[in-house]
Amino acid sequence: MSTLSWIVIVIVLLAVIAVLAGQLGLFQGTSPTDLGVREGKLKPPSMTENSVASQAALYPDHPQRRYADIAPLSMKGNGPATLARIKAIVEDMDGAKVMRSDPDYLYAQFTTKLMRFVDDVEFWFDPGNNVIQVRSASRVGRGDLGVNRKRIEAVRAALAAED
Repeated sequence: MSTLSWIVIVIVLLAVIAVLAGQLGLFQGTSPTDLGVREGKLKPPSMTENSVASQAALYPDHPQRRYADIAPLSMKGNGPATLARIKAIVEDMDGAKVMRSDPDYLYAQFTTKLMRFVDDVEFWFDPGNNVIQVRSASRVGRGDLGVNRKRIEAVRAALAAED
């Protein structure tokens, strides 16, 4: 057998092992215990390029502030009504599971089908700024290939389409 054949076999085996590990939940990470609103802020962005946060500017010295920065969501009615609309949008998205839903706060987890990666997503009605603040972050990994930003922008687009 040629060296190239062995390389192909090793790559295929590694891919199969990675998928099996994902299906067994080895890439889910640990559920954060520090989510929610504290002193008018959601948790800061992750320390690596795997999150977005509409309040990233509140952390000027954060190393991922620029990468994580995303605009908050606009209101569609009052805060509770907007969050109820967002909840309905999120519940229709692939891999979503709403974990907590209050009149001013929504927390959901998104799990990928193949590798079972979990992202934590928060929406908070910020009455001082009359917007919905957002944070979406992967639990594991150094990057997210833009998945968290695309997710929030999909929610923004769906919310805007309801006009």
